[in-house]
Amino acid sequence: MLLKPASPTGARATGAPSSYIVALEATALSRAIHARELSCAEVLDAYLAQIDRLNPKVNAIVALQDRDALRRLAAERDAQLARGESLGLLHGFPQAPKDIMPAAGMVTTRGSPIFSGKVSTTDAVVFERMRRGGAIFIGRSNSPEFGLGGHTYNPVYGTTRNAFDPSRSAGGSSGGAGVAVALRLLPLADGSDMMGSLRTPSAFNNVYGLRTSVGCVPHGPTEEVFFQQFSVAGPMARNIPDLALLLSVQAGFDPRLPLTRRQDDPAAFTGALERDFRGARIGWLGDLGGHLPTEPGLLGTCAQALRHFETIGCTVEPVLPDFDFERLWRAWIDLRSFSFTGANAALYHDPATRALLKPEAVWEIERGLRLSGQEVYRAASERSAWYQVLRGLFEQFDFLVMPAAQVFPFDAGLDWPHAIDGRAMDTYHRWMQAVVPATMAGLPALAAPAGFGPGGLPAGIQIIGPAQADAAVLEIGHAYDQASGHARVPSPLLA
Repeated sequence: MLLKPASPTGARATGAPSSYIVALEATALSRAIHARELSCAEVLDAYLAQIDRLNPKVNAIVALQDRDALRRLAAERDAQLARGESLGLLHGFPQAPKDIMPAAGMVTTRGSPIFSGKVSTTDAVVFERMRRGGAIFIGRSNSPEFGLGGHTYNPVYGTTRNAFDPSRSAGGSSGGAGVAVALRLLPLADGSDMMGSLRTPSAFNNVYGLRTSVGCVPHGPTEEVFFQQFSVAGPMARNIPDLALLLSVQAGFDPRLPLTRRQDDPAAFTGALERDFRGARIGWLGDLGGHLPTEPGLLGTCAQALRHFETIGCTVEPVLPDFDFERLWRAWIDLRSFSFTGANAALYHDPATRALLKPEAVWEIERGLRLSGQEVYRAASERSAWYQVLRGLFEQFDFLVMPAAQVFPFDAGLDWPHAIDGRAMDTYHRWMQAVVPATMAGLPALAAPAGFGPGGLPAGIQIIGPAQADAAVLEIGHAYDQASGHARVPSPLLA
């Protein structure tokens, strides 16, 4: 019989059409699996059918695994439920870990021909948790080479295309994940974020992505250098309860990674998200007083989204932090080059692998090799000063909001936008400067759909919270989502 998604845990759904299954919210899907109204085998086949139908148009999921092996895993998950055993909230969920960090038994290319064919023997901690929570890894989500740049293309798997217009960029570096969520190729997805890698693809594909606080989610393999990196792991989803579901699996302390936080029970993220925001104060950062160039129509689209905060009772007022934003940018690119070089300099020094590095990687490493220890220290001092400025603003405002990207999704054939509204971009990532403020301060930032611009392409805002306020950012994101409805506008490809 035909079941409506509005009542996903009603009558037994065995034999439900694939379109029904993939349209379920992740929270409803988890309930239906655990109630045995849907089998894990049915769920797997539904998502594989959706991938067969749409992935050739967008190239979001790569390195697909052997289907017979996947079906054996799904059967095993069903047998566990029949015995009354559940691995967790992701039991039977098809997932495709981002192709940047290692996933045991799977190829981890990092988008580079240097590593094509390299099979990992261990899981990054966040993937370990997802697998332990019952996920079935069906493939990898595509990413740009080394995760560099906000546009997902690489010489191993090619270009990932936008969920709303395949002629346009999917964003990056979690571009494959963002498109997969938007097109229901996955119920939800993991991503990582150093320079907007969760936020840009969320904005470009009309979904939600959370750059988590530093230490909220264990990031990287256990052999990762003990250093406070900029990159964090986090979830992507079509709504906030689904985002919270995955975050509850990802988050929490791990003794192998000493900078992870001993926070409240991560399961608390899946608790009640409803909160009264009457009287909450929103500071609108906009384009930082004209410092950030934006594509015509982008800033206005994002500003229009502010009315949804007013609908839920917030007050919104513009604010301009008292800081030299160009100085902040210079500190950022120094610290970014320093971090990237430390992990990848050996590839540059070997002529055989250097020849396979893309120009942006070479640029980062050569900058990093020229930096002195004193220059790195000065950049870190600027970062600390910036954090203190924002800390002061959070005494006046509960949240800060600004665009999640400075452009709408651009031509997928470009390497990156070389100019915005007539202003030349002096680096391959200057067009993404809007994501730097939250990254430099180590703050949680939720990318949220802001609607569609004059050309019909998606835009996004980022909701930035105080240090370690991940739960509060989810709560206001949920209220905003209920008021705006932007994320419920489906891609035309789903028709």
